Amino acid sequence: MSKGKIKGLVKDRGFGFIAPEEGGNDVFFHSTSMTPGTFETLQMDQELEFDVEPDPRDPRRKRAVNIKVSG
Repeated sequence: MSKGKIKGLVKDRGFGFIAPEEGGNDVFFHSTSMTPGTFETLQMDQELEFDVEPDPRDPRRKRAVNIKVSG
């Protein structure tokens, strides 16, 4: 699992971006990739654990899945 911090949130649209701990490009995530009810409580700079997979809409991009709040 990768780790990172929330860099951006668009709560009214249900998505955000994670800055990976190991560096590189930010990773997109959608609220459906989290445990129900968790997305609403997220805050900027909060630490997350996640897996990365190719985005089905554009395989050149990556997206976060199986997202959990760290700690």
